[in-house]
Amino acid sequence: MTSPTLDAATDLNATATAQHLINGTWCGQAATRRMNPAQPDQMVASSPSGTAEDVAAAIAAAVEAQPAWAALPAPARGAVLLAAGDLLMDRQSAIAEDLVREEGKTLAEAKGEVKRASDVLRFFGSLGWAATGEVLPSGLPDTTITTRREPLGVVGLITPWNFPIAIPAWKMAPALISGNTVVIKPAELTPLSATHLARALQDAGLPAGVLNVVHGKGRVVGAALAHDPRIAGLSFTGSTAVGLGLQEVLNARRARVQLEMGGKNGVLVLDDADAVRAAKVVAAGAFGLTGQACTATSRVYVTPGIRAAFLEALVAEAASYVPGNGLDANSAMGAVVSRQQLEQNQAAVRGAVERGATLLHGTYDGDPSGPLLFAAAVLTGLQSDDPAVTEEIFGPVVAVLEVANYEEGLAAINDSRYGLTAGICTDSLARATDFAARAQAGVVKVNRPTAGLDLNVPFGGVKDSSTNTFREQGRSALDFFTWGKTVYTGV
Repeated sequence: MTSPTLDAATDLNATATAQHLINGTWCGQAATRRMNPAQPDQMVASSPSGTAEDVAAAIAAAVEAQPAWAALPAPARGAVLLAAGDLLMDRQSAIAEDLVREEGKTLAEAKGEVKRASDVLRFFGSLGWAATGEVLPSGLPDTTITTRREPLGVVGLITPWNFPIAIPAWKMAPALISGNTVVIKPAELTPLSATHLARALQDAGLPAGVLNVVHGKGRVVGAALAHDPRIAGLSFTGSTAVGLGLQEVLNARRARVQLEMGGKNGVLVLDDADAVRAAKVVAAGAFGLTGQACTATSRVYVTPGIRAAFLEALVAEAASYVPGNGLDANSAMGAVVSRQQLEQNQAAVRGAVERGATLLHGTYDGDPSGPLLFAAAVLTGLQSDDPAVTEEIFGPVVAVLEVANYEEGLAAINDSRYGLTAGICTDSLARATDFAARAQAGVVKVNRPTAGLDLNVPFGGVKDSSTNTFREQGRSALDFFTWGKTVYTGV
């Protein structure tokens, strides 16, 4: 059965209802309304509020479908992903416009994200033709040793609102190509993006029950996924507090868990860098995507010789990120995703100013009933232990602090509970190489924004940013969704 609001004959732009997908059937009554953050009086979507019973039904469908899906040759599974990737690109404009309306980012960013989801499906689809094991020598006569990768079975996915189609894709794709079946809980704020992705996979020929979608609250749907013994592994992207709680639950029943959580990403700008270029790098990482990325730049350490020129250039860059409706071509930065997040951004800047910081660009005021817009904020004059320097804000707010030299700057970068991304702006190959070796982060960027990732390489953090076990993206992503088997064959 197909969703009446996502029928291929209908205009995807008119989609206003998201539903659960359980065993190939779209179901569930509208219970939650999603409003447009750029036009808070405009309803974008409605979605059901899932129950533990919905989760149980979805898991049962996944359990039933898994043996047949795993038995399909890997190239056949890959063909479904490849076809779904093509469908996403056929529908790119319509899906991107829905993404803008429900999440807030600019249309260019949304189109890029849909393409990213398509590319992810195509990448993992192509791995259906790739070898997954090895042939190894044995010390025994007339014996061959081979290795195999086996699917976990049924896996749960919990995904955030900030990349509402890309992150579900980069979790689903490696899970599916490996022969697992999936139950996903998308973010409540962005139900349409996950619906578009699921529909593309369904239209590409994914069998009923292989992918199941249950909308709803994390404390209900997410908790039910985590506690169900039929879920062999759970991949989560979201806040550190929630992730660590899920880890306790999964560890208690010895299920596999993958967490990608918060970040407080720092960039070190040295005297030998070009001030204007460094400011562009920092601004792209801090203000792109409205700062709503776990990899966003939020603290910058600058050595004395370049400080004044860098700050001047950074303020000029901040002024160019004019917030507005993401569907407006003149908007360089989209709306904040929710009223709660907007208030969090405002409180972070207001608190810093009250504690003595200087706000070089931006404001912490706004129309409480208007569009959820927040100007790019640049703060200076902070202490190293100020909350604006140590705590994740998840908005377009960057704190700039002075450090005496490279060693002090590197120590400041590493002085954080988080370790997701870190960057350095320098013309010194020696400094760049040393920084790459000593920075305590899962991803290091040299003269590049901290945000932005290639899909074919491993991604993940250390410290409180990740479980620091299995990496996402690239071929490494297959490791989490499979287990290894060694086979000895005598002749």
